[in-house]
Amino acid sequence: MKAFNLELSPEAMQRMGEAALKAVVEHIKNLAQSPRSYLENGPEIAKSLREPAPEQGTDFNSLLDFLMNKVIPVSINTPHPAYMGYIPGGGLYPSAIAEFIGAATNRFTGAWFAAPAAARLEANVLEWFSQWMGYPQSSRGILTSGGSLANFSAVVTARKHILGDDLSRGTIYASNQTHHCVMKVAGLAGIAERNICLLEVDKSFRAIPDEFENAIREDMKRGMRPFLLVGNAGTTNTGAVDPLLDLAAIAKRYGLWFHIDAAYGGFFNLCEQGKKKLKGIESSDSVVLDPHKGLFIPYGTGSLLVKEGELLRQAHLLTADYLQDHATPEGEVDASQYSPELTRSFRGLRVWLPLKLFGVRAFRENLAEKLHLTQWMYERFLEEQRFECLSAPDLSVIAFRYHPRKGNVDAFNRKLLEKIVKSKKLFLSSTLLKDQFVIRVCILSFRTHKAEVDEAFEIIKWAARELDSP
Repeated sequence: MKAFNLELSPEAMQRMGEAALKAVVEHIKNLAQSPRSYLENGPEIAKSLREPAPEQGTDFNSLLDFLMNKVIPVSINTPHPAYMGYIPGGGLYPSAIAEFIGAATNRFTGAWFAAPAAARLEANVLEWFSQWMGYPQSSRGILTSGGSLANFSAVVTARKHILGDDLSRGTIYASNQTHHCVMKVAGLAGIAERNICLLEVDKSFRAIPDEFENAIREDMKRGMRPFLLVGNAGTTNTGAVDPLLDLAAIAKRYGLWFHIDAAYGGFFNLCEQGKKKLKGIESSDSVVLDPHKGLFIPYGTGSLLVKEGELLRQAHLLTADYLQDHATPEGEVDASQYSPELTRSFRGLRVWLPLKLFGVRAFRENLAEKLHLTQWMYERFLEEQRFECLSAPDLSVIAFRYHPRKGNVDAFNRKLLEKIVKSKKLFLSSTLLKDQFVIRVCILSFRTHKAEVDEAFEIIKWAARELDSP
């Protein structure tokens, strides 16, 4: 019995590709006029889509229409210019083309010898990142699916280098504004939850160095083994940048690994104003960067850099008889020796292509623009009565709340966020700061410019006045 032929003819591939391309271009063309979110009937729609595996095939154009009209719209519209919630993910179109090329050619980049040229392009990307962060030539890095797995490998590397196999007394120190993934991956890396010390922050939500030093000293007195100090270069809640040089000095004084989570903020180091904010990022032992944030690449692109790259390799290197063909020349990098992954996609292509196409200057200018727009909006908030910003922005996040004429402030701001999102004209998100409900603006999309920020501020004012009218 002959099996079904899964190979398509060149003509069929061409038709399929052209149809998909047309649909995507039309989608992007109409982004500005599309809703900022559509989640009202999400649970019902999701439930209705549950189905058994199909025994017979379906026409591609029908499936494409289903995806573009029934699936893609039911979401937070993160590529929209008015998406300023959480931390925007850009979705640069050239990265989508790179993803298509990488998937269609299906090159194996988990091992250097399988695709040496592709591996070199990925190594170039990581070397560029290292240079931008002020790291030496000894640094090495990996490309991951995002900040969580990048932080995981950072914790594993620090643990292996300092603690060895004795994990029971190893302790980690971070501010209480640190992304929750750091605590999550620490547990996955074998560090007990009781050994993770989250410390109070100052009024600007930055780490307090004295709190770290005192905690480390106390733990050493009781026989613990402090091994990892985590600093933030742009927290999710407020975009705060910790005093990185002070934290680096403490880590060095007590022999701890100094790791910086710069998943959100690290690429601001490309522009002059951002570099001033991130002073000290080069003093870290490792740093996490998310290209799907600060470089506007589609979701699923994170990275970890380790200053002494051999330590990253030692923490992840494990071989087997069936890998004996994996020879790597000196000066080249086999990703499988530095990462938990063996099989992986040609992930670096989606970063390499837009950087080569546009040049670094284009990204530098866009990042500088976002800092400028954030400062502009912050100053607008300060001019308006009843609005309060909980801190001055370090990068491109503003945490604000409105004080109504009467009633509970938290309850009012919950309604305010709900009204803003339901308008479908703007998407913002919320958090809790000092046990207070706070609304967040994060300006980071390459599609967001002065007009969108101006409109966003007017929508926020309109919604507040509507709810607080006498």
